[in-house]
Amino acid sequence: MARITAGVSCSHVPAIGVAMDTGITDQPYWKPCFDGFVKSREWMKENTPDVIFLVYNDHCTAFDASCIPTFALGCAAEFQPADEGWGPRPVPVVKNHQKLASHIAQSLILDEFDMTIMNEMDVDHGLTVPLSLMFGEHGVDDEWPCQVIPLAVNVVQYPAPTGNRCYNLGKAVARAVESYDEDLNVMVFGTGGMSHQLQYKRAGLINPEWDKRFLDMLVNDPVAASQIPHVEYLREAGSEGVEMVMWHVMRGALKETAKEVHRHYHVPASNTAVGHLILENV
Repeated sequence: MARITAGVSCSHVPAIGVAMDTGITDQPYWKPCFDGFVKSREWMKENTPDVIFLVYNDHCTAFDASCIPTFALGCAAEFQPADEGWGPRPVPVVKNHQKLASHIAQSLILDEFDMTIMNEMDVDHGLTVPLSLMFGEHGVDDEWPCQVIPLAVNVVQYPAPTGNRCYNLGKAVARAVESYDEDLNVMVFGTGGMSHQLQYKRAGLINPEWDKRFLDMLVNDPVAASQIPHVEYLREAGSEGVEMVMWHVMRGALKETAKEVHRHYHVPASNTAVGHLILENV
């Protein structure tokens, strides 16, 4: 049977991808950010999964105001890196585990979660940056070390799903994975955040105290964390801080007793706080 062995939460700041792609990760500004992922990459080499179920948000590349699904599950054979206005990132094509993706789609919909099924979709930095952070630099002629099932969540156009809805979706994902009859090691990634605001009077807002409290809650009291209302994310973590609802999908897919094996927090990376957790199911 397939099993979920671990969860990873990770910010997906686009400038991190640029730093990796242009070879400036050792510069004094960037080095402290990337140093926090040295242990993560070592851990990933030792624990490489067969499949990653990766929760992220599209940044108006696959979707725009004409079509904004709340939950969009990628079921295509592969996903090309998106051109976000300056050309696609020079990273490998993302290869899907289509049979597991189709099984998850069926299981979630019969579990009464309304999923948009994507049989064609490009993936932007929201998905590729976390892969690069966890696996290191891979060029266009390489392959990612495992297959990836993308789940795009709307946190761009209000209303976004609640943390509670995302937490319960994570539990449904776990049920779907565990009912799949192939022996697969699956990890769940929740990406986005942490505190940041990109526009208007509070542009540049970062709230380390709130971020660190959120990390603590996510690890130790995930049910309480899932009850944080939208208004608190907006007030305390900025307009883009609501991306952290996606971390609840990852946490809901794990056991409540999941063990923290690594944590990294760094300010700033561009105009964003970077947060990162690795949790192992125990």
